[in-house]
Amino acid sequence: MNELNLELTDINPRDFFGEGNANIDLLKKSFPKLKIVARGSKIRVYGDPPMLEEFERRFQMLTDHYSRYNKLDENIIERVLSSNGSEDLESSETSRDVLVHGVSGRLVKAQTVNQRRLVDAVSRNDMVFAIGPAGTGKTYTGVALAVRALKNKQVKRIILTRPAVEAGENLGFLPGDLKEKLDPYMQPLYDALRDMIPAEKLAKFIEDGTIQIAPMAFMRGRTLDHAFVILDEAQNTTHAQMKMFLTRMGKNAKFLLTGDPGQIDLPRRVISGLKEALLILKDIKGIEIIYLDDKDVIRHKLVKKVIDAYKTIEHQN
Repeated sequence: MNELNLELTDINPRDFFGEGNANIDLLKKSFPKLKIVARGSKIRVYGDPPMLEEFERRFQMLTDHYSRYNKLDENIIERVLSSNGSEDLESSETSRDVLVHGVSGRLVKAQTVNQRRLVDAVSRNDMVFAIGPAGTGKTYTGVALAVRALKNKQVKRIILTRPAVEAGENLGFLPGDLKEKLDPYMQPLYDALRDMIPAEKLAKFIEDGTIQIAPMAFMRGRTLDHAFVILDEAQNTTHAQMKMFLTRMGKNAKFLLTGDPGQIDLPRRVISGLKEALLILKDIKGIEIIYLDDKDVIRHKLVKKVIDAYKTIEHQN
């Protein structure tokens, strides 16, 4: 009797094996001539070589499916085991609007006309500005595009950055080390990533530098090659910061800058680097500017009303 040793990498065994090892039990029923033993992230399989080869092939199909869609259940396992390995098992659930399959198979899509325009703009251009008020999905759509590019091996890393502007709080008085002081500024980026990448894999990506989340100051002096780079809250950059960031662009890089010119937290009399860049760069080929508005707000319905109310006051002033 031969032995086959397999190991799950970047996959949570609980998710893959199923509740109460239901998925493993289904594999055992499907391969009754094999002895299958699961321990932690490792699987040992005993049996004759032809059956072991078939099991390994189907196991690889299952891990590939999970890596792509972040879900696995009994229906999917049955379809994988009965398929010839050539068809797309999720074809009925996909559409041109699906950007990535998030945690637990959640479909992350472009949900509005302008979000779809943003997706198309990023596919056409290496540098895109996404401009609009809070809640219009600028950052979330951008992170989804970055994750998709990484999954499809179009880039080698994702770099997410924000200017750490002190909006009513002084960093020096916040508790903790530098990372703990800065993490609150980066929280929206972490939140989006957690929706799209399983926790274990995300932790590994951050640890090995495949995904980097850092304030603007950490961009100085770098050349960003083979990367999908997102500058979030770009309205809070200064002239010098914006110029520094834009000139970090290296080979095979995608730059997406998101911002809301109506929410600038810079000191008075400091010109927003974003506002300036939109004027300076608007006619450069290869750079596209996409504007989102209150019709793209996908948060609570009250957010649209809040935006409209503030617009009325600002116009009066």
